[in-house]
Amino acid sequence: MITKWVPVPYTLALVIVGLITSQLHFLPSVRISPDLILLIFLPALLFEASWNLDLRSLRRNLAPILWLSVIGVVLSLAIIATILHFAAGLTWSTSLLFGAIVSATDPVSVLALFRKLGAPKRLSVIIEGESLFNDGTAAVLFRILAGIVIGSTTASSTGSLAKSSLAQFLWACLGGVVVGVTVGFAASKITSFFDDHLLEITLTTISAYGSFMLADAIHVSPVIAVVMVGIVIGNYGRSRGLSEQTQIAVDSFWEYAAFVVNSLVFLLIGMEVPLAPLTPYASAIIWSILAMTVARAIVIYGLFPVLNQFSTPVSGKWQHVIFWGGLRGSLSIALVLSLPLTLVGRAELVAMTFGAVTFSLLVQGLTVSPLLRLLGIHRETVKH
Repeated sequence: MITKWVPVPYTLALVIVGLITSQLHFLPSVRISPDLILLIFLPALLFEASWNLDLRSLRRNLAPILWLSVIGVVLSLAIIATILHFAAGLTWSTSLLFGAIVSATDPVSVLALFRKLGAPKRLSVIIEGESLFNDGTAAVLFRILAGIVIGSTTASSTGSLAKSSLAQFLWACLGGVVVGVTVGFAASKITSFFDDHLLEITLTTISAYGSFMLADAIHVSPVIAVVMVGIVIGNYGRSRGLSEQTQIAVDSFWEYAAFVVNSLVFLLIGMEVPLAPLTPYASAIIWSILAMTVARAIVIYGLFPVLNQFSTPVSGKWQHVIFWGGLRGSLSIALVLSLPLTLVGRAELVAMTFGAVTFSLLVQGLTVSPLLRLLGIHRETVKH
């Protein structure tokens, strides 16, 4: 309620509150499990965002979204790993894993922030689309790299390892699309047989969480699966099987679900950040923030001049917002916490990730609003 009068997005205010309460030692400590974020929170956030994503706008901006969410993530990972290995002296395994952990912009952070600040429709679609799809790409790359580092991936040579990794990547991404589209169309067909808002809400909930668990069970991308389910039901099932009254009920349910989950996620992130244990890794954290920022700048300002040649150009002002608005959040924390406790260098990776996420949310997150006003990009001046 306070943020209604204070120019700070409520999600970032919750991070600050969480950081403050984490220093009150008479309160019980908070520990976030990766399953809480990945299995409980993430499907709801992904589905709500993709359910509201307009397919026509997505098609018109598919080129920049796919470039940023696939080529951009791979390029970012490579740049981060190179900087950390050669400049900071970290091992290749630590550098590559960290690159995968923070290369994706987190939809939990980005979507909440831009809904609060307001942005031109096309800019919002690009940011939303990138943050939704690059989560899947980064999660798949992380799983592959973690398998290699931990030793669960076997290959007789570098060439066979590269082929195996590429095959895993394609299987995970394309398999996630197939699972999501199949579940989405099946759910949309079922909705056409009845019109009951409680059943429709239940069916969309089952579709979101069921597709996530099904994709995870067959080792394809659960993130991409949920995103595709949301897009299909939100654009096809909504218009063909839901009455106007039912659409309002389903919209309200998912809007509130996302609000509650967003609030819990950001509050828990603030309460979870271990400020004291981060101190011994201060140098690595600084290098990780620098590498993350440099990589994001190279990706945005390097790819868009090429993209602008064969798609609707994205202005330099918008590029600044996309660069600085590339926040990291709960997904990065969930990925790093999912690493086995016995992994060499895990404590350093955890510290680097928490440090980078804290910087991203508090420094970048709190300065995006002034940046929008400085560039003249905000709700009052942009009408389309």
